Amino acid sequence: MTQLDEGPRTLTDAPAPLPATGRIPLPPRSFRVPTDQESVRRGDRDHVFHSWAVHGAVEPLPIARALGSRFWDLDGKEYLDFSSQLVNVNIGYQHPKLVAAIQEQAGRMATLGPSFAIDVRSEAARLVAERTPGDLDLIFFTTGGAEANENAIRMARVHTGRHKIFAAYRSYHGGTAGSMALTGDPRRWATEPGMPGVVRFWGPFPYRSAFHSTTPEEECQRALQHLRETLMVEGPHTVAAIILETVVGTNGIIVPPDGYLAGVRAICDEYGIVMISDEVMAGFGRCGEWFAVDHWDVTPDLLVFAKGVNSGYVPLGGVAITPAIADTFRHRPFTGGLTYSGHPLACASAVASIQIYEEEGIVDHARSLGADVIGPQLRALAERHPSVGEVRGLGVFWALELVRDRTTREPLVPYNAAGADNAPMAEFAAACKQRGLWPFVHFNTTHVVPPLTTTAEEIAEGIAILDEALEVADRHTTG
Repeated sequence: MTQLDEGPRTLTDAPAPLPATGRIPLPPRSFRVPTDQESVRRGDRDHVFHSWAVHGAVEPLPIARALGSRFWDLDGKEYLDFSSQLVNVNIGYQHPKLVAAIQEQAGRMATLGPSFAIDVRSEAARLVAERTPGDLDLIFFTTGGAEANENAIRMARVHTGRHKIFAAYRSYHGGTAGSMALTGDPRRWATEPGMPGVVRFWGPFPYRSAFHSTTPEEECQRALQHLRETLMVEGPHTVAAIILETVVGTNGIIVPPDGYLAGVRAICDEYGIVMISDEVMAGFGRCGEWFAVDHWDVTPDLLVFAKGVNSGYVPLGGVAITPAIADTFRHRPFTGGLTYSGHPLACASAVASIQIYEEEGIVDHARSLGADVIGPQLRALAERHPSVGEVRGLGVFWALELVRDRTTREPLVPYNAAGADNAPMAEFAAACKQRGLWPFVHFNTTHVVPPLTTTAEEIAEGIAILDEALEVADRHTTG
């Protein structure tokens, strides 16, 4: 296996090729772990209980190594990653400076509890706060996005003295009890009844408008009116917070029409409601700005982040907090916390990651990739394939919505399809993987969400594979 210290990289560097001797990773020197394919498969099958899976049917692919925007299985097959794992590996795999930062921090202080002040935690908080919009100057660290949403809700309820939380359909906010109750897709069904006080509403989605809109402007106006009317019948004085994915992620990469987030901000200000922006997936350059809200010059009261803050090299998330909300807890305790809040290894990786973003111009690169490469090439792809109903996205955060009929917009597979009903999407995903592209598919969309460090040439390579795989989807179109 190649060594981690491969020298400095730039965004134009191609990832190093897999050496002939690197198909099976060498075992670690300081601890014992089997690395042969059979042992890995057997150990996983016998002892690992997987998330979001039918346990008796799951067959995860054993991976040998990863580098840049690619990974290799134990047979040596190479995959170009158009999923960034779970849309979190923004900086790419095995960035040498980020790996070195974690190694160095492990040598100087591997762990320390959240009740102490340590340099890497303070610096990570400062660097995040400097990049959030407005006066989001205080940072509460968690181990991931779900826990961050949980704590954001707790802050909003204590701050306002109210209990209701408005959350949108077609959303995902995490797998813990409270964040799952906020979630507006079928993953929450099995956990219901959940946390009380959640009120659901429809957010804007011009392509599949719940308001029968014909233009983005109409969609914005009608979605805001719907929100106002829902508040009216629920009682705005009972509502602590409105939580939104700034750009909806897993459920379709739905970009809000211009004016919508500003309208939500105005409604929250009018009624004293806390505005929470869930930027777990959309933040840290994914949408071509440090945070997606920057596209619309809107500052929420709480901004939730994770994933791209350090690309998941060590678990980390958090909540960025305005002074107005922080002041609520100046003379009363905040009754929330985690053993691993602000973990030294995680914070060191965040510090290094943000410095790498700056040194390598990664946010600018993501913006350019979206505007000049991904967007134009996906729109050209759509012209060639009747199965592509819509192309939408920002930065390195795009989706193709696949349909049976462009005129009626009938989805390629039904909502929450499974088994035989999901066969067309399963066939499409298999065609991608067979050709060496790892896709991110959900319902009837395929997402184009590679690492932000992916080169223009790699984007073209992946889209060429999508071009071939979409022929499988085209066979299921009817009009």
